[in-house]
Amino acid sequence: MASAFATSSAVVGLGTTSLSSPKPTPLFSSFVKSPVRARNPLRIAGAAGGKYTCSFERDWLRRDLNVIGFGLIGWLAPSSIPVIDGKSLTGLFFDSIGTELAHFPTPPPIASQFWLWLITWHFGLFVCLTFGQIGFKGRAEDYF
Repeated sequence: MASAFATSSAVVGLGTTSLSSPKPTPLFSSFVKSPVRARNPLRIAGAAGGKYTCSFERDWLRRDLNVIGFGLIGWLAPSSIPVIDGKSLTGLFFDSIGTELAHFPTPPPIASQFWLWLITWHFGLFVCLTFGQIGFKGRAEDYF
């Protein structure tokens, strides 16, 4: 019994090259256009050696400290106007931070006003920074 397992028998397809892969047969129909070879947008026509280059700009963010500075000032100024029961959004947000830090190891409860002020303040900041980036870079690149 052990000698039967010790002898090697060739299993077709696992260790031999006797199987050949089937060649795909192209199917044509009057409903489908003729097969067209897909173009690679990364390949430059006539590039030597088959090298690929990407036309995507490396500095896509094009960050500028002017935008960050003016955007932060542009959000802090209006959010510091006392319009919510005589308090400003920035003041309410910073007060809620102090209140929640008073019981530090436990997180703020879901019903806490902290979450409302946090989301509102940051949403306004990010909108201001986004529009600042669009406006500053649009003006610098002569879009408008």
